[in-house]
Amino acid sequence: MMTLFFITGNKGKILEAKTKFSDLNIDIIQKDLGYPEIQTDSLENVALFGAEYVQKKLDQPFILEDAGLFIDALDGFPGVYSAYVFYKIGCSGILTLLDGLNDNKRKATFKSVYVYGESGKKPMFFIGECSGIISKKTLGEHGFGYDPIFIPDGEIRTFAQMETEEKNLFSHRGKSLEKLKDFIKNI
Repeated sequence: MMTLFFITGNKGKILEAKTKFSDLNIDIIQKDLGYPEIQTDSLENVALFGAEYVQKKLDQPFILEDAGLFIDALDGFPGVYSAYVFYKIGCSGILTLLDGLNDNKRKATFKSVYVYGESGKKPMFFIGECSGIISKKTLGEHGFGYDPIFIPDGEIRTFAQMETEEKNLFSHRGKSLEKLKDFIKNI
């Protein structure tokens, strides 16, 4: 059995990864090492900096993930600052910023960057995106973060109205996890 450390404090991300990898012989262990997040406009740069930091602290295979919600009407905001913005204003703050805009002005993209790292090796990136719109109110009880206000293209429900397995079929994180899973199956 392969042991893979997931560097995160987010239990929702752990659940999604364990669900996605449930058919593989992999033990995913949460390790909340924390890592500095540089100020940049690129999720890839944030994730790479984090992976290089973790490689110095951990001599075992690991994954970490950075994600952002990029809202067209807000010129891509909150983007790489999504976690901080969520902590400060939450879903209700985003809805306030978009108040009065109709659906065609509420377009957004969720982006996820997973990094697989091992000591002494170049980190590998796995990127997933999901386009959709921001709802006009919070809906649903599942998921975490912005899930109650994000409706993926082709759906009428928010991520928070979906079970994890269903959300993984649409989500940015589900797509990047699938790419990571394919990579790990071939190690």
